Amino acid sequence: MIDKKIRVVIAEDDSRIAQIQQHFVEQVEGFEVVGLSHSLEQSVQMVEILQPDLLLLDIHFPDGSGLDFLKNLRDKTHKIDVILMTAARDIETLKSAMYGGIFDYIVKPLVFERIQDSLQRYHQHRQQLSNLQQVDQKTIDALLPRGSASSAANANSRTPKGIDELTLEKVHALFANMGDSLGATTVAESLGVSRTTARRYLEYLVSRGELVVDVSYGGVGRPERCYCKAS
Repeated sequence: MIDKKIRVVIAEDDSRIAQIQQHFVEQVEGFEVVGLSHSLEQSVQMVEILQPDLLLLDIHFPDGSGLDFLKNLRDKTHKIDVILMTAARDIETLKSAMYGGIFDYIVKPLVFERIQDSLQRYHQHRQQLSNLQQVDQKTIDALLPRGSASSAANANSRTPKGIDELTLEKVHALFANMGDSLGATTVAESLGVSRTTARRYLEYLVSRGELVVDVSYGGVGRPERCYCKAS
């Protein structure tokens, strides 16, 4: 039996970024984009008509706030999960989003690997829920990882799979000796690794706040990234 795909609506006021999001989502197995909306008015209509499983939601729209839209969704008890994708980095916005019951919060500029990880975790989360008849505390802790402080501490104390400490130190040294921003190709050539491997280390350091990335949207498709040390 073929698993039913997770139906996604993307709510993003910038049409170019919305197309990039669609391109990213459609590369992840098990998902399909059923609608793109560029205003809150369009988003309301798409949620009502298309009944998607997941909404990728921006915050800033010409006709209002995505946070207000999220609150309205919850007030109307829509059974839809939400991942916020926004440039907003202030704590109050994050708190409001968490109160609204979001599944994840992804800050721009968007990185494919981060979106892929979020969608894969969401897919696994839905599968776990669909297979359950009743739950015990261990199952609840697995479904609600924010409730497990020890798990979070353990996760932060070690490097993830695919990140070697020695190579990571080489990346640190490269940025310490070069003041300019660097692309993945330059890092790969300097370290003697593949561009894919270099990107993995660079994006990991971005996720830790040690590097920042500047993204140039030259057209539809993957944006070009340059990395530099965080100030």
